[in-house]
Amino acid sequence: MYEAKSKEIVLRKVREALAMSAPFLPPTPDFTTSVHGPLLEELSVQFAETFIRNAGTFIYCESEEDFFDQLFEFKRERSLDNLYVWESALKKILHAGGINFNGAEEDFIGKAEAALTTCEALIARTGSVLVSSATGSGRRLSVYPAMHLVVAKLSQLVPEIKDGLRLMDEKYGKRIPSMISLVSGPSRTADIEKTLVMGAHGPKELILFLIDDHTD
Repeated sequence: MYEAKSKEIVLRKVREALAMSAPFLPPTPDFTTSVHGPLLEELSVQFAETFIRNAGTFIYCESEEDFFDQLFEFKRERSLDNLYVWESALKKILHAGGINFNGAEEDFIGKAEAALTTCEALIARTGSVLVSSATGSGRRLSVYPAMHLVVAKLSQLVPEIKDGLRLMDEKYGKRIPSMISLVSGPSRTADIEKTLVMGAHGPKELILFLIDDHTD
């Protein structure tokens, strides 16, 4: 008797639910819009703040000459005797600026204290440096040394990752580099006992020299 009554109650609730009008359905989300909030109007500020928050070292350079001075002082403060540079254009400007570097590619893994490379773009949203294997630095120079120095220009700054990839597509077309990487601060991991370890899979330090190439 009790089971029959309980069954009748359940069936009545089902019939009542079916008789009700369908609930209001929210509109279909617009998947073309960004899930992030708006960027700051000044992309360089957005990039610098995020880059520093990612544990990167940010060095602003008013000009190329200022870059030489800043790099020279950085090398002196860190006592860097073995700064490796492989990109021919970068070697040329460093030589003109009186900056000593090591351009050899033999036995660099055990000897390189630091490496200086260029990059493809800077991503304001994530504070990331977009690098590829297409430069003379290849895959190795931004990975093996404990310190990765990057020189970039303000004109390389773009808002989002998609904008950086669009630049790559425009620059290389179908000959896209075999390695494209977003470097967001020093290499780190907390896989073991949730203890943060720097330099686990790459450089322990990421230093960016940003040259202001915008003219008033």
